[in-house]
Amino acid sequence: MTTVFGQVADTYDDVRPGYPAGIADAIGAYAGKIDAAVEVGSGTGLGTAVLTRLGVPMTCIEPDPRMAALLAVKYPHAAVSVGTFEQWAPPPGGVALLGCAMAWHWLDQATRNQHAFDALRPGGTLAVFGHSYAFADPVHEQAITGAFTSCGIPRRDKPRLWFHDDILASGLWADVRHEEFTRDVDFTTERYLRLHQTFSPHLRRSPAQQRMVLDALRDAVDGLGGVIHLRLPTTVALARRPL
Repeated sequence: MTTVFGQVADTYDDVRPGYPAGIADAIGAYAGKIDAAVEVGSGTGLGTAVLTRLGVPMTCIEPDPRMAALLAVKYPHAAVSVGTFEQWAPPPGGVALLGCAMAWHWLDQATRNQHAFDALRPGGTLAVFGHSYAFADPVHEQAITGAFTSCGIPRRDKPRLWFHDDILASGLWADVRHEEFTRDVDFTTERYLRLHQTFSPHLRRSPAQQRMVLDALRDAVDGLGGVIHLRLPTTVALARRPL
């Protein structure tokens, strides 16, 4: 599944929301002076846009060559490594900052914290961030939930702080903390359907199931006037490898 998004790379790059600029400030204030950063699961560079604000050399690790190709065009000064995090070898002594945006769940649950810990130098910073797709209006939430229910699909949302809790529960890290940012974003019917087509549960469904879900979502958003009001709570979890 780490390469499932390549089939919709252009759409993903166009419709997936980016991240608040304040995340870079939060990471920079926590990490202090760093000389380089590595990003895990860079995709087409939505998280890279945050990390490049830190003004240090970037290495981006992305397993899907189609996503990596778009990433390399957008960030020609970054070193793009095509492969998994587990295949990548950190430089001797480790790195100062390891970032991961909306990709922590794609790493092996049993080993991801240890791999991240081993990639960092003592005192180095882990920064994991991502947003949830919530709704600014409960009527809109009910409409979308109803659309999925009509297709026999329950909505399953991870707890907003799940990756912070995962990092904390590993017992490896010092000074684990998190910050949250919230913004509202409106999507037209067509743009919301395109967004939905970049989600992995949708990509795993059969073509017939995909059409059924998209038709139900179209009816739901059109019934709301053709615009869906999303609320994106974005969390950044920060942790340090002990000295």
